[in-house]
Formats: sequence, C-alpha cells, structure tokens
Amino acid sequence: MVQHKIQLFFLLLMGVVFQATAQDYAPLPYPDRVILTWTANPSNSQTVTWRTDTTVTAAKAQIKAEDASPALENEVASYDAATRPLRGGAYITANYHQLTFRNLKPNTVYAYRVGSGESWSEWFQFTTAADKAAPFSFIYLGDAQNDIKSKWSRVIRKAFSHQPDARFIIHTGDLINRSNNDKEWGEWHYGGGFINGMIPSLPSPGNHEYFRDEKKVLTLDPHWGAQYTLPDNGPEGLKESVYYIDYQGMRVISLDSQMIILDESSAKVQYEWLEKVLKENSNLWTVITFHHPIFSTAKSRDNKEFRERFKPLFDRYHVDLVLQGHDHTYSRGQNLPRGLSGREAGGPVYLVSVAGPKMYKVDGAKWMNVSLENTQLFQIIRVNGEELNFEAYKTSGALFDAFSLKKKSRTEAAVFTELNPEAVKR
Repeated sequence: MVQHKIQLFFLLLMGVVFQATAQDYAPLPYPDRVILTWTANPSNSQTVTWRTDTTVTAAKAQIKAEDASPALENEVASYDAATRPLRGGAYITANYHQLTFRNLKPNTVYAYRVGSGESWSEWFQFTTAADKAAPFSFIYLGDAQNDIKSKWSRVIRKAFSHQPDARFIIHTGDLINRSNNDKEWGEWHYGGGFINGMIPSLPSPGNHEYFRDEKKVLTLDPHWGAQYTLPDNGPEGLKESVYYIDYQGMRVISLDSQMIILDESSAKVQYEWLEKVLKENSNLWTVITFHHPIFSTAKSRDNKEFRERFKPLFDRYHVDLVLQGHDHTYSRGQNLPRGLSGREAGGPVYLVSVAGPKMYKVDGAKWMNVSLENTQLFQIIRVNGEELNFEAYKTSGALFDAFSLKKKSRTEAAVFTELNPEAVKR
C-alpha cells in the first residue's frame, strides 16, 4: 500500500511537471494577452488590446469610473471592439481585438474588462494622465529576449512591486528571441501578466522582432502590430514602430533602429520625421527610445553611421535621455557635443540596459561613466516639474546607479548631477 502511494505521488508529480513544460499558449474564447497602450491623448483616452481564438469575431470592452463598489456591471459603458486576425502562413491563428476608450476624465481611476458572451476577463484598473504637467514615474526595461518566462518574469514583476504607481513601461526592443514565435510572445505576456493590463506599454522593436520574408524583405513580426496598438503619428510605412506620445510635460519618442541601420530610405524618413517632431515639441522633457545604441559598450557593435546622422539632432533640440538596449550590459554616459563624456551640461544622457538573462561583455569605455556586466536590471524614472531623477536597480532590489537632471526650459540643456545610490530616497 505504501509503495502504491509513493508510485501515485510520483505519477502526479510527473504530470505537474509535464503540464508546466508543455504550456503552448494556445488562444481560447476567453480573453488573454490583455495589454494597454495609447493611440491618443493619455489624459482623456486609453487603448486596450487582447487576444482570443478565431471563434470570437465580435468582442466588447466595458468601462466605468472606479467607485470601489462591487456592482461593477451596473451603469457600465459597453463598446464594440475592432478585430484583427493574426495569420500564420495561409491560416488565421488568432483574433486580436482592440478598442480606444475616449472622452475620459483626466487623472481618474477607471475599471474595465474585455470579452464577449460568457467569456470575460477580470476587471482591471488604469489611471488617466493629468491634462497638464504633473509629477509621475515610469519604468524602463532593456532586452528580455531569452528564458522569458523563467528568468525575465521576475524582473518586470520586481519593477512593478518597486514602483506600482508607474504610469507606463518603456521596452527597448528584443522582447523575444525568434521573430514570429507565438510561444515566446506567450511567455512575454505571461511574464507581464496583469501588469500589462494596468500600466500602458511603450515598446520599440529590436533586431529580433524582424525577419526576412520569402522575397528577402525586412519584415516586422506580425504579432507586433496585432498586439501593440500604438499612436498613428509616425511616418508612412513605419507607423507600427515609430511614434511619439506626450505625457504630463514629457514627450517620449520611439524610433525603429533596425530599419535605420539596415535601410537607407527608412533612415532618411525617420530622420526627417524626428526633426519635425523635435522642432514642434512644447514639452519641457524629451526622451527618445530605440534598440541599437549609438554609443555601444562593445567595440565590435559600434553604430557609427547611426550616431553621426542622429546625434546632432539630439544635441540641437536638447534631448534629455536616450534609452537603449541591444548590448546586454548596463552603461551610462553623458555625451557632450564634442563627443566626450563629462558631467557638465551638454548632450543627452545615454543609457543601455538589459532585463533578460542573456549577457555580453563591456570592452569599450571611452564614453561611459558607469558600466556593469552580468546583471539583470530595471530602471525607475521620476519626473517632478523641473527635476528628473533616474535610478537603476539590480533585480535584487539593490540600487546601483542614480543621477538627476534639472532644467527650466526645453530650449536649454539639463544640468546633470551624479547621485550617490546610498543617499537616494527610496
């Protein structure tokens, strides 16, 4: 009898292990991969996208101002979503549904859910932006790429637990390792989980989000446009990956560095678009995000042409932060117009970071003030009027690097101050 119970226990244990390793992330009628982005003004709108199987062709989203009552279904506004099929070859593999809630009140907590028929998500919450400059924070994450469920998940979750009121999350590319691999996208959404449904994402594509089609044309993973419904303000032909958003006194601009590096016409288009967006910017703070660093941590990965073309724009229009990935290390430097690193006012502060477990070495240090290898990190940026504070944390929660920027006008360079991590207020 005892031996039988032992055998039964091991059979059950093997079943649990098998279930864990055999997870295939197949779509169901029940909504999954719920994620917030923006397509319009963050103070009065919010966009949500989610996935189902192909049996769901008409989906809805419901919303109401959060009043802490459990009677959420009462007096709730219901809206029809747009549906976009995701194709795998000649077959539709899933349906993605998206809706933009409009005419919302600024700085207000809302509850919402998505679904159809008897299949609905849980109720999520989000907070709209203020309609003017006001203090806020956001999260910056470098590449996830490998072992996403196993080793990256804890990083985004630690970042959220550290800064749960962050208003958005910037992802600087290589969110997955193999383009158009639904399992890896399943792991990425699994890792973000309910966080993605509460805090909007601002992603930029990396080289691993691209592939060459049968005609050898550089092509963005079809999952990208299906699951990220982003502002329609980028240049023609690049609207799914190049965009900007204004948030409480800050303009965040996403570039597609893979297309800049590998396609000359795209580089020209993005340059001209970026100059216009920077020239018309009325926000005090400006952040640019993309994947390939224009100052690399490795001599063999230098992007000289990218740097020589775009850096003068960053300097001319007083960009404050440039957030990048790709190099699988951490590095930080403030590059002045003359191209050297220093602490006095000058060019933007350039950051490279990594959130996933894939690691490289640092073998070039001319431009860097700070660098770190073999460490998974997350970054918290806090903006409060004329001051911006940057903090880089190890996944353990230990503060590794910090600095502040201060400025009174968008037409001037910010004053940089190095901060001792032990002195930074948690």
